Amino acid sequence: MLALRAMFGKAAVLAAAVVLAGPAAPAVAQDEAGFQAYLQTLARQARAQGVSQRTIDLVMPGLTYNARVVELDRQQPETRPNAPISNFEPYRVKHVDAARIGQGRAAYQRVRSRLERIERETGVPESIMVAIWGHETAYGKVMGGFDLPRALASLAYEGRRRDLFAGEFIATLKMVDRGVPRSKLVGSWAGAFGGPQFLPSVYLRLAVDGDGDGMADIWTSEPDTLASIANYFVNAGWRKGQPWGVAVRVPPGFNRAAVAGRTNPPRCPRVHERHSRWKSIAEWRALGITPTGRALPADTVQATLLEPDGPGKTAYLLTGNYRVILDYNCSNFYALSVGLLADEVER
Repeated sequence: MLALRAMFGKAAVLAAAVVLAGPAAPAVAQDEAGFQAYLQTLARQARAQGVSQRTIDLVMPGLTYNARVVELDRQQPETRPNAPISNFEPYRVKHVDAARIGQGRAAYQRVRSRLERIERETGVPESIMVAIWGHETAYGKVMGGFDLPRALASLAYEGRRRDLFAGEFIATLKMVDRGVPRSKLVGSWAGAFGGPQFLPSVYLRLAVDGDGDGMADIWTSEPDTLASIANYFVNAGWRKGQPWGVAVRVPPGFNRAAVAGRTNPPRCPRVHERHSRWKSIAEWRALGITPTGRALPADTVQATLLEPDGPGKTAYLLTGNYRVILDYNCSNFYALSVGLLADEVER
């Protein structure tokens, strides 16, 4: 419906632009003309990947260029890679707050029977599924209002990350071929949707039917949403029975240089460069690291040390399961707050 409204209103928008914007109006028309030509390229690519003509005819007519999503994309933090890193504590207070904890506990109890089965089958803790759901969409309340095909096609046309967004646009068409109604193709400006905020390609790979009705409905089915989150974590390497991490105290005089990380990971290096090298829990214990709340995991578990707010503040020993959370969203602040919210939800 959004695309149809955009189509019928376009002539009026362009006319207003001519009157109000003067010389800028040709640029608006040029963007739209170029976008319409690019849609034909996307249609050819979709057909080459097996998308049916029926789906192309259903989704693509009436799509118009959305300058707003391009503007939002250009404002993202990755466009400022050298910006200073702020402290974690203000973020934690905002994202692991009483309202989110209370709503998470209520959701946890409401779907507990489903969660128990999913945890039993996957090994992913119930509280972790709920915490991801809470962070992504406030437990299904905030899932975005952008028309996905229009947004993804506009981002692909803009060109900075064309391969990514063109691929996600075609994946959206494949979802329709698989039986997803056109009306459900609504989400964030960057193409994520549903309770887990999956991209279309992730939906095709990892969304699952959690309630047995034959459809992976991550828009309205809580069991499908939670089972799909768990399936993502299993696919990313979640280790059953291992915590994500533990809050710890670092002793005075601790030699941080001796445990500094040495790797230079290709993906989100600023996130990983803040982590120490891997050591066993037994080795960290021998260095004087002590838990401040929950007990440390088994001595053989490997972990890295992160001090998000620097020496003298709360630090964390983080296991391989923390890296799985980072796979979902490569941000230390996000991953830490998911883990801490999960701990509060199950408390």
